[in-house]
Amino acid sequence: MTSKKNILIAPLNWGLGHATRCTPIIYQLLEQRFNPIIASDGEALELLKKEFPNLKYVELPSYKIQYASNGKFLKWKLLSLIPQILKATKAEYKIVKNLVEAENLCGIISDNRFGVRSNKVPSIIISHQLNVLSGITTFFTSKLHQNIINKFDECWIPDNKELNYSGKLSQTKHIKNQKYIGVLSRFKKTSLPLKYDLLVLLSGVEPSRSQLEKKLLSELKNYTGSVLFVRGKIEPQQKTVIKENITICNFLLTDELQTALNQSKLVLARSGYSTIMDLASLGKKAFFIPTTGQNEQEFLSEYLQELQITPFATQENFQIEMLRQVKDFKGFTAIENHHQIDFNLF
Repeated sequence: MTSKKNILIAPLNWGLGHATRCTPIIYQLLEQRFNPIIASDGEALELLKKEFPNLKYVELPSYKIQYASNGKFLKWKLLSLIPQILKATKAEYKIVKNLVEAENLCGIISDNRFGVRSNKVPSIIISHQLNVLSGITTFFTSKLHQNIINKFDECWIPDNKELNYSGKLSQTKHIKNQKYIGVLSRFKKTSLPLKYDLLVLLSGVEPSRSQLEKKLLSELKNYTGSVLFVRGKIEPQQKTVIKENITICNFLLTDELQTALNQSKLVLARSGYSTIMDLASLGKKAFFIPTTGQNEQEFLSEYLQELQITPFATQENFQIEMLRQVKDFKGFTAIENHHQIDFNLF
């Protein structure tokens, strides 16, 4: 009997999207008789521990990504974090160097963790953001990111080249060995009776997550439909509170959230790219509120509205009555066989 090959898979801890989009890759690795070793930090690591309790885990240094309280200053806050991100990158590179030998790794899959790579085994980076939009500094941030990506053997772009949900974010000639692997989602569409008129799906970095939670709970006082409010807080225990027409829970694992999404008429969420892929895989109608000052989410909201897929509003201007706009948009079209990944490189 052939022994399983050890492979390291390492999502960035920036919200939950990088961890959740690695979930289908981990399942596929297990199906193909690899032995995934998961490396991350913070809530991303805690979520994957709950999803895959029997796998081995390695804690990596935190990039310590935080958002400015005022979204208008978010870009400058993120730029100021570059030195500490580079410091964490060097630290995780040393850890991975030891892991390659200690765990006899056959390969590495990094979801936007820059130091999780090795010259001794094939190293893949997953990224849809080959161009990093940052206003007047876009050229600089894109070149910096592209130089890092080109240190890996391949760049897997989680998108469908024809449908192209990431737009200009993923379109560049400056990345070697780039491969479109299809929409990357842990969810599948199933036919279930509708249970919720609205599913609110929160995630992201603090304090923006909490700010939006407070805003939406206030707005929902004027909403009469049935609501499931998923706070996106990974805590030791799942907690559920029912207040009149609103069911509030701190988090849901994959199977539970897939069921809830399939039972929901409409989804209200941030326009994070992983969320977009999940909703595309399920063929949902949605309304987006991009994180203020996060150029990527703001671009994706505008891009999808131009394609007549989903409307959006800024957090400052959003009112619950705006959800009526959704009827004038076509929504996402469900995608079968979301992703196609070839692991022969390993």
